[in-house]
Amino acid sequence: MHKNVSESQSELREAWNDMIQALEAARDAIDTPELMPPPPSERNLAEGYRYLMGYVHAAVERAFHSDTARPQFRNALSVITRSTIDNADAIYFYAPIDGEQSYRLSGVCGDSRHWRGEAPVTQAPKAPHYMIFEATSGALPGDTGSLMELKPGVKAQTGRLDSGSLVLDADGRFEILLAPEKPAGYSGNFICTSRAMKSDSGAGETRYANYLSGRQLFGDWACEEAVHLEIVQLGAEGSHPPAYAVAQAASELRQCGEIVRNQMHFWNAFWTVLMGTYGEREGSIPGVAFPRNAFNTINAASVATGGGQSTNLYAGGVYELAQDEALIIENRVQTPPQYIGFQIGNFWGESIEYANQIGSLNGQQMHVDADGVRRIVIAHRDPGVPNWIDTTGHPEGFMTARWAYSEKPAEDLWPSLSARKVAFSDIRSHLPDDTPTVTADERKAQIAVRQRHVQKRYRVF
Repeated sequence: MHKNVSESQSELREAWNDMIQALEAARDAIDTPELMPPPPSERNLAEGYRYLMGYVHAAVERAFHSDTARPQFRNALSVITRSTIDNADAIYFYAPIDGEQSYRLSGVCGDSRHWRGEAPVTQAPKAPHYMIFEATSGALPGDTGSLMELKPGVKAQTGRLDSGSLVLDADGRFEILLAPEKPAGYSGNFICTSRAMKSDSGAGETRYANYLSGRQLFGDWACEEAVHLEIVQLGAEGSHPPAYAVAQAASELRQCGEIVRNQMHFWNAFWTVLMGTYGEREGSIPGVAFPRNAFNTINAASVATGGGQSTNLYAGGVYELAQDEALIIENRVQTPPQYIGFQIGNFWGESIEYANQIGSLNGQQMHVDADGVRRIVIAHRDPGVPNWIDTTGHPEGFMTARWAYSEKPAEDLWPSLSARKVAFSDIRSHLPDDTPTVTADERKAQIAVRQRHVQKRYRVF
């Protein structure tokens, strides 16, 4: 039975009003103390609204343009949707899938010999430093709006594949089959989209992935270029969705508002409660909560830490610096990883500006001292030394270190971090005698490379 136009108008207006109500609840997370936002300041409040609109941008794509039969890859995070202390070296991508179906993913990349442990080339086009695909059953982190989504068993990874195992042809082309089971005799790249689980009763349950996500990590920002990915559901080629209908529009309007509200509320609670950003409290994770001017215990990615790249080790903390102070960090590596990264973020979890300023550094961008230590300096102004991280004026913010290992070493071979607060005027006395000087012109050239890379990384044509 068809609805008349007036009924459709009423249904859609009601859905619109529900979306606006959810967006208002999301907005409240910027300045309502009960919703645990960062401490109010002019800059924190202003950035809070930008942060909110980033979720609005992402929610429009996710709510209105998700189709598991005809999926497309989209940016999960980007320069305009920063959150969750997003990695400044990464393209975060995702596509909705139905794990009971089969898909073919394909792409072509530049020179990738570094994926096989060979010396990298020094010119473009060059493949990203590292790439990973992960199939997951469950909501995207933060979508439920409740910290209860971090309980074991709520989410499940069904399969993954990274660049260390990816098989390519001589031209850099590759295909990956995603399916609930690997076909008999199949020997190509494969990601499983199902996983047998055990419930509390011991009964078996099969979980199916509902999205494929991943990252392309860039080390050599001058030469590495993004891989453009395509995905198709096998058997759905050439098909089209049914005509857009009122019920679908109403559902998607509500979903759009719910995504924004739940993400805003979840991550405020995550940083405040679990990570103890403003002081440990009931619910903070022992050893994982963020200390001031120091780092928590290095940990592997897990649901308890908000997810993250499954091959990563993470460490985090909060820097707190006066204008005449700096923080010197020593990053020591025993077992070389595929990727090393360090960055800072504001208290919304937005990465600090990494194109036009230097809010991040990766292993290839860092100067390594003669003793093998990567010494990083966080300061409010340029100290004229390598490995400077620019606070952009934030007196305090998140610090995050990452190390990616396709196969994690034993814990006693994991990296280590230490931090020491010093007077800005004394920075050089705490660095090796042969620490180079970085001139203002050299710093501008460094930033120019970053600007070109970020523009290319997120180009849309």
